[in-house]
Amino acid sequence: MALINQLIFLGALLALISILLGQLSSRLGAPLLLVFLVLGMMAGEDGLLGIPFQSYQATFAVGSIALAIILFEGGLRTPREVVKLVFWPSLTLATFGVLLTALCMAGMAVLVLGMQPLEGVLMGAILASTDAAAVFMLLHGQGVAVNARVGGTLELESGMNDPMAVFLTLMAVHLVQAGAAVSGWYVLASFTLELVGGGIIGMAGGFGLRWLLQRLTLSAGLYPVLATAGALLIFAGTNTVHASGFLAVYVAGVMLAQTPYRAQQVITRFLDGLAWLAQIAMFLMLGLLVTPSALIADLAAALILALGLILIARPGAVMLCLIPFRFNWRERGFVAWVGLRGAVPIFLASIPILAEVPNAQVYFNVAFVAVLTSLLVQGWTVGRAARFLGLEVPHAAPHGQDLDISLGHGATRELAGYRVQEGARILNYDYGEIDLPPQAEIISVIRESAPIALFRETRPLAGDYVIAIAPSAEIAGLNQFFAHHEVDEASAAGFGEFVFEAETLASDLALLYGLPVGQVAKDLTLGAYLHERLGDQVVPGDRLKLGEIELVVREARDGRIQRIGLELEDTRVHLPVTRTLRKLKHPMKTWRAFRRLTGV
Repeated sequence: MALINQLIFLGALLALISILLGQLSSRLGAPLLLVFLVLGMMAGEDGLLGIPFQSYQATFAVGSIALAIILFEGGLRTPREVVKLVFWPSLTLATFGVLLTALCMAGMAVLVLGMQPLEGVLMGAILASTDAAAVFMLLHGQGVAVNARVGGTLELESGMNDPMAVFLTLMAVHLVQAGAAVSGWYVLASFTLELVGGGIIGMAGGFGLRWLLQRLTLSAGLYPVLATAGALLIFAGTNTVHASGFLAVYVAGVMLAQTPYRAQQVITRFLDGLAWLAQIAMFLMLGLLVTPSALIADLAAALILALGLILIARPGAVMLCLIPFRFNWRERGFVAWVGLRGAVPIFLASIPILAEVPNAQVYFNVAFVAVLTSLLVQGWTVGRAARFLGLEVPHAAPHGQDLDISLGHGATRELAGYRVQEGARILNYDYGEIDLPPQAEIISVIRESAPIALFRETRPLAGDYVIAIAPSAEIAGLNQFFAHHEVDEASAAGFGEFVFEAETLASDLALLYGLPVGQVAKDLTLGAYLHERLGDQVVPGDRLKLGEIELVVREARDGRIQRIGLELEDTRVHLPVTRTLRKLKHPMKTWRAFRRLTGV
């Protein structure tokens, strides 16, 4: 009994310290997952508390559950338009990209560690995939927003590439133990079952889970429990038939999120907290598992492999895989750099140990050093890389919603509450003049703890509490009307000194600013002209250079341009070296633009 209480006390204490240190790490710009991992190491066998922990089976079990929850929650917050926009490049990176990375790392492992070719393939397979927890956390938690094409590709890739890495690792373990005596048909059948089976079961599971949520009338607190239990059932059931449970649970989350479902906000908030808990538990456990003194023997070789992964294998695979797709060099560079490694390689490195593969500890040591290096080098520079490559976009409005009430079975709308914030769009209109989406309606406004009787003729004030009724799909979108809308100067840098609506005629802008748009744009709107030059699907941050002036997509909805920024000079934030070089050119460019505008 005393031992159980001590374990509960230590676990809760470590989790609490992790959260408190997370506040400090955000100020320093350090990756939060790195804090969890280092804290686990400090509490481990070579650390301050000296806790002995060598249970790879327990780590594998806890890691499986944690990754399933993280992937399901990541799938739930993947918008339909992002899936449509980046599905094929993400799938290419998640399959061929992982394979190319594994083969490149296999060659390095043979050269650096003196491994046999099959052992090198196993090492490469362990290191090949990006980590969903690390990617989700660092893209959303570093205070940097990148354009949807890049961010969506990284997130979707990290959610889909685990099956390929797991398959390659299990197959490599089998080959190392059995030699090369494995049929090619067996490999193909196993891969097909892993990938296709996981995808099909995930889609069916997502539809089935939505069907249950829509038809069961439960206490509000039980809906998140139902969703979580359903996700774990999909994950474990898929693994039982030897398909990819990781892919299935991610696809289930994506499918569930494609259309509205009951208690949507309650479920997403619950799973957001649960995903945080899963990440803390998983990285603390991985930190406890490692013995730093045991890493010394393989440290030099592991660092060489880690740097080879960051600087050669990942960039090479990304550049090859994205050739067929419309990514510019900046976007490819960012995708290549943010190939973050996290819990997954360490998780996969425990498989050779459990399978009793010869020299299994070497795989674990190298994987751990590679993850630590990735979090230190790549994780710490995500924001700087986005700014350096000019991919940073203004942040989305913070969420001011704190009420979500389902109206019961068969209801097509839900109640939601919003706090009107400083700088909100609606502050310049009466409540009755706000152009809300169809079937969305404000039903009450509360000011200073009292409802306003004739609120439709009342001008909003910051601090008002608005209760609205809307379809589930519109609830999150309504936040844009009530949230802080003004962006700070740093956030808007590089998005144009002047803003135009998409309906502005391109010929008018060409006449005013001397833009070389050509005769083809004579009768086109500015939005149509940009679509003709940039393609049908665009995202905020896409750019078109016209002479010495740049047009920037400032706002887009469902891939269609809404507002465009006109940039006279590059005002984006750059690293010191780049900024110094640009200063040599900017004065002349600015002077020529000024002469065109003023006629001097």
